[in-house]
Amino acid sequence: MPEMLLEILSEEIPARMQVRAAGDLQRLLEDALKDAGLAYEAIEAHVTPRRLTLVASGLPVRQPDVTEERKGPRADAPEQAIAGFLNSVGLERDQVEERETDKGGVLFAVIERPGRETPDVLAELLPEALRKLSWPKSMRWGSRAMRWVRPLHGIVCLFDGAVVTFEMEDIVSGDTTRGHRFLSPKPFAVTGFADYTEKLRRAHVILDRTERREMIAAGAEKLATAEGLKVTQDDTLIEEVAGLVEWPFPLLGRIDDAFMDLPPEVMTTSMRVNQKYFALEDADGKFAPRFVLVANTEATDGGAAIVAGNERVLRARLADAKFFWDQDRKRTLASRAPELAQIIFHAKLSTLDEKVDRMQALATDLARQIPGADLDRVRSAARLAKADLVTGMVGEFPELQGLMGRYYALNDGENAEVAEAISEHYAPQGPQDRCPSAPVSVAVALADKIDTLVGFYAIDEKPTGSRDPFALRRAAIGVIRLILQNSLSIKLRDVFESTYTLYDRAAVAGSGASAVARELMEFIADRLKVHLRDQGVRHDRITAVFALTGEDDLARLMARVGALDEFLAGDDGENLLTAYRRAANIVRIEEKNDGATYQGRAEDGLLREQQERDLFDALAASETEIADRLAAEQYVDAMAVLSRLRRPVDAFFDDVTVNCDEPELRRNRLLLLSQIGSALESVADFSKIEG
Repeated sequence: MPEMLLEILSEEIPARMQVRAAGDLQRLLEDALKDAGLAYEAIEAHVTPRRLTLVASGLPVRQPDVTEERKGPRADAPEQAIAGFLNSVGLERDQVEERETDKGGVLFAVIERPGRETPDVLAELLPEALRKLSWPKSMRWGSRAMRWVRPLHGIVCLFDGAVVTFEMEDIVSGDTTRGHRFLSPKPFAVTGFADYTEKLRRAHVILDRTERREMIAAGAEKLATAEGLKVTQDDTLIEEVAGLVEWPFPLLGRIDDAFMDLPPEVMTTSMRVNQKYFALEDADGKFAPRFVLVANTEATDGGAAIVAGNERVLRARLADAKFFWDQDRKRTLASRAPELAQIIFHAKLSTLDEKVDRMQALATDLARQIPGADLDRVRSAARLAKADLVTGMVGEFPELQGLMGRYYALNDGENAEVAEAISEHYAPQGPQDRCPSAPVSVAVALADKIDTLVGFYAIDEKPTGSRDPFALRRAAIGVIRLILQNSLSIKLRDVFESTYTLYDRAAVAGSGASAVARELMEFIADRLKVHLRDQGVRHDRITAVFALTGEDDLARLMARVGALDEFLAGDDGENLLTAYRRAANIVRIEEKNDGATYQGRAEDGLLREQQERDLFDALAASETEIADRLAAEQYVDAMAVLSRLRRPVDAFFDDVTVNCDEPELRRNRLLLLSQIGSALESVADFSKIEG
């Protein structure tokens, strides 16, 4: 069956926008074809720095004929109503059918729409789909009203080898494209996707992004291996470079020995961020004085001039970095800390210096709850954590904040734990980022994130929808991971309230410590659900524990959630959950019917049936035992106590009539049902359990 080929040729598309644009274009065309009734076998999209390409295979040569039936008014309806219906369907009165229904004669219109030739349909839907393509940033050029990411140069559109003609501004689609900007600039015609890809390759354009990535990785590795080196793993950089070149040509460059005393991270950052170079390392994993660059051309001199030019550029950048490195080490971090008073943390939350003061106080308090945390080292690390922000190196390379603080702290003779904490206090910065485990690092990292959360919640700067300008969701996930992965027992609500008191009263005016703590606990609970979703933990289990206990110790919370999940996975748990819901429903209905509340304990003297007595005794025995187990944090054992209630609960429902004729007896049995709920709710709020 026929295929459709579409190519949009333009100036260079920013690498970060390419993959999304290809996906968006594919979705737009899929929707457009579906709406037009054009089935297809497959659609694939490709993108290079200069072109968006899409191919759809298995298209029909024309739309299918469509028969539509529309119901109109009654046959005896007013003439105006009938005329309106006829006008809407484009038919005359004698062209519609009158059918008998249970409401009498009703008019029906049968509309037949013959299908159109596919090229004609494509000529209409493609411009519309292309105009819907959204870019993060777009531009106009010349006198054109149309916006695109970069100026357009041409459009190829073919169906079954023939041109599908349409116009975008003054650009008319055709069958002609161009290859590599420098190596093969002359235009050439194509007849289909296979012909297109082959001619592009001959014109020094690799259309497939995966192939370009593989060429970059293989080429870099080959160059490195020849020198007895290996490429530092950097999949993100490979992906980015694949979006910068249509004809990858890896080359090997040299780093001057004068710069090899720089921290490897400094050189890597300068190479990676500014120049998109790949770092190399020796067999021992040490930074090597070599780099790989990827040119977008195949030079006649083997790339010697390109390498020399890039070496000059890198030399200048590393010279700047070396200057900052040498100058920064002339002063201690401690001497720089007062300069933080000149940097605003937030207009309502004062300076970074004041944030550091709060971090120091909070980290010290937290350290008392973190096994192995040295208080003096925690105080030192918190005091110095932000000091590298006023160094020249971090001013030039913000990506190195924290890391440079570590190097400068070690240069100053600071303790290694202190230096490491300075480096790690920003971590973890996402669900996949490495989480600190050293006690001093954990204390300072927690203090930084908790201070941020409390401060912004106190001034009502909370995340809304997709908006989170202060990365509070990331901070919350960081707090969760630091606590859980280090098995810390910390009462977060108390910590939030104490952190609130560290802020200047004027800064947080209008809020209150307890209100901020309550909102933050809700926020943490939501983030915890997100964090655990991929681990197979159901969110309703977390809600059930949070809702009832107000638990703010995440380690204990997770232990309770785990025990609850295990309990509900068994037959006893499943049956007790069913019984709980049955009991709760009966009590709720009868309370509504009677206008009364059935809460409290059943009376011993009104227990008539043996099944009542057995359930009463079992509930009484479980109450104390469950409380003891919970107090001892023996959550699995507490669930085991609940399991023993299954048999008397089942017997009660099987053999005892709750709504009997005797009012006192009925009331006592409703109270007994209420006690079932109370017993289970001592562990978790079972009303929050779904399914």
